[in-house]
Amino acid sequence: MKNQNLLLFIFLFITVLGYSQLKPVKYKDGEQTLNGFQSIPKKTNKDKPGILILPAWMGIDQLSKTNAQRLSDLGYYTFVADIYGEGNYPTDMNGAAAQSSFYKKNFEQYQNRIRLALQELIKSGANPDKIVVIGYCFGGTGAIETVRGNLPVKGVVSFHGGLGKASDRITKNSDTKVLVCHGADDPYESQEEIKAFQNEMRESKADWQMIYYANAVHSFTNPEAGNDNSKGAAYNEKADKRSWEHLLVFLKEIL
Repeated sequence: MKNQNLLLFIFLFITVLGYSQLKPVKYKDGEQTLNGFQSIPKKTNKDKPGILILPAWMGIDQLSKTNAQRLSDLGYYTFVADIYGEGNYPTDMNGAAAQSSFYKKNFEQYQNRIRLALQELIKSGANPDKIVVIGYCFGGTGAIETVRGNLPVKGVVSFHGGLGKASDRITKNSDTKVLVCHGADDPYESQEEIKAFQNEMRESKADWQMIYYANAVHSFTNPEAGNDNSKGAAYNEKADKRSWEHLLVFLKEIL
């Protein structure tokens, strides 16, 4: 418990200090105003790799901002996407469930919001040929939708994201590499849905991998999720650290 409190303190401390590099960016989807965040690395390599971050169902949060800053400090251009748009931000779980469900059902609109955020990442200086999309929970679903929509990215990473889709949707062959970081005890993903997702990846001939983390449930990367696995969503320090290392290996491989 002491270690978790210390990690939460560090998480918040880095968040507060790190925001000096994160800059708010207004952009548009038609008449809808969107409010994202970008970070341009102080030091980068000649390839100028970029990472688009898709937040969880409450919208842009501390986790997405903090990790955008951490990745920028490693030399990546980063952009945190606003999926819901100004005036549509949920204030509670019921609102978040309604908003995220809308975009899961209307997946083409979700894919379009991701596409617009990718354009902003490229505008900031990222190389359009060196981009990875990562997402958490609802954003993890968005990372997978990036593959399903054949958006032009090198790879995607889903952290405890929803994997399901309608059975009549066909995923075309894809060159995009896929990494799924999944809590072994996540109660929100059925074995049937996992199996269907894995078959989808095989049929689309994707280069994919799925890593399970023991004793981890939903939201295992988020220190603010508490530590009670019985609630179905909880932080897991070991799974968080391991999945971060797996992300870095994945980025090094393809970028």
